[in-house]
Amino acid sequence: MQTIFIYIISMGNTLMNRILVLWLVILALSPCLLLGQPYYRTDFKDKKYVDTAATMLWAGVNIGGQLPVGTLHEWFKPNLSVGVDLTLKTKSNWTIDFAANYMFGAKLRDTTFAFLGDLYQNNIIYDGNGFKANGLSLEGRYWFFGLGVGKVIPVDRWKNSGIWIKHNMGYFGHFIRINDYDHQIPQLDGDYKKGYDHLSAGFAMNQFIGYLYIQKNRVLSFYAGIEFYEIWSKPARNYIFNEGPTDNMKNTFSGLIGLRFGWNIPLYEKKSVTTFYYR
Repeated sequence: MQTIFIYIISMGNTLMNRILVLWLVILALSPCLLLGQPYYRTDFKDKKYVDTAATMLWAGVNIGGQLPVGTLHEWFKPNLSVGVDLTLKTKSNWTIDFAANYMFGAKLRDTTFAFLGDLYQNNIIYDGNGFKANGLSLEGRYWFFGLGVGKVIPVDRWKNSGIWIKHNMGYFGHFIRINDYDHQIPQLDGDYKKGYDHLSAGFAMNQFIGYLYIQKNRVLSFYAGIEFYEIWSKPARNYIFNEGPTDNMKNTFSGLIGLRFGWNIPLYEKKSVTTFYYR
């Protein structure tokens, strides 16, 4: 082999030509040189390959929809939601996450609009000029901020994906979003609107059970499943126009049941890989 190398190099007339010829020879012989040498194989399709769970940190965005129960059901119809979350998954597949969700699009179930009091007379809302108000929009809006823990239960050799169960606790608020697009209803100008929006807030819990999929190259990672909310809230305003002072009002129970789909954006990963040797 040494004699062949010396002979080939001597064929070049200049130093550059000799270097080029030497590289061509090395490239041509590389399969032969590697044959019989140990090399790493990390083929996920290999049945003998066993991957272990890794510590990961990801940010997520999600969408979903919920059905209200309890007090919220008395007020609102189903809603849509969007949210963000930040999740740390440990090597042992425990998760710690912060979640923030905003829920919207809940139409009012009470078509009598009794909560508007004297604003709603003879099934009509009048503007400041005595005419029927056409630019009024009413919609239920909610929000949730929470911290929680969870567990990923693998279902195959890929230990970072599996059934994801988690429980969050935090703060939940809901109110009636009132918009007077024509700005013709003086009773809804400025802070007067707060007397009608029935803002309430309080402690809430959230549970999620679904499937977490972490792709092996991390480009496409998502989760999907069913979620539940349990909410204990009370009025957050000092006074409600059609009900009076809120000092003695008690907490009421509400709930949400829905579906959620999220996409994960990987931020950090501490890899842990099992390697096999072949000859």
